[in-house]
Order: sequence, then C-alpha cells, then structure tokens
Amino acid sequence: MTKRLIMNPLPRLVPIFFALLLGTAIVAAESREQAADRSAGKCLALDDGSQYQQSWQQAANQFKQKLSADDWQRAIVAARQPLGAMRSRKLLSATYFGSLPGAPDGDYVVLQYQTEFEHKQRAIETVTPMLDNGSWRVSGYYVR
Repeated sequence: MTKRLIMNPLPRLVPIFFALLLGTAIVAAESREQAADRSAGKCLALDDGSQYQQSWQQAANQFKQKLSADDWQRAIVAARQPLGAMRSRKLLSATYFGSLPGAPDGDYVVLQYQTEFEHKQRAIETVTPMLDNGSWRVSGYYVR
C-alpha cells in the first residue's frame, strides 16, 4: 500500500498573496499621483488660458477659504504675466505627503514641472493638489 503525502498549500500561497498585495499598493500609489497630476493639469490649462475665475472655482476648499477669487486673479496675473505665454510643460516629480508645513494633515501630492514660457525658458512650477471631499484639487501654486 502506498502512502499519499498531503502537503499544506499555505506556504506556497503566502508569497503569492504578498506579491499581489504589494502590486496593488504600487498601483494605488501611482494612481494617486496620476490623479493629482490630472487635476493640476486642468487648473494649469485654465491659468494658461487666463481663465482665473474658473481655476479658482476648481481649487480646494482650503485654498478658497484663504484666498478670494479676485485675490487669486491678482496674484496669478502678477506671477505669470511677466513670463508670457506657456510654451511647454514637463512633469519632473510627484511626491505624496500626509502633512505639509502650515497645512492641516491630509493627502497632498507636490508636483514639480519644468515649464518653458515665452519670456523665461526654464521655470519650475510647483503645484500642490490635495484630496478634498474625494477629489484632487489644487491647494497651492508657486512659480520660480
């Protein structure tokens, strides 16, 4: 009579489970930065087209509580008008943070773009979308 050896499949399934779990986490991290970049791109396109009221309307509530639409328009015109028209923009980095200095804890992605403007060939735009009521919305903008 031959004895059948029954093996426990658990040791073989554990590495597969962890590989799937890790792969899901990587995809989720990538989609978070991609969603933030997509949101920032929409706002930047509005600013590029001088549609400042619309870009303010799409901003995070936190941003709108600190800055009125008129104040935003004055600030963005002062920052962008001397640079001239936007010619090209390339994403350099996208970094997730759970907190930022001077801001409440939350979900933030700091995006940096290398941007060429009509009168400034090498500018760096920093855009910070935050997760606001389930949607990524811009909460900060800086150009140098």
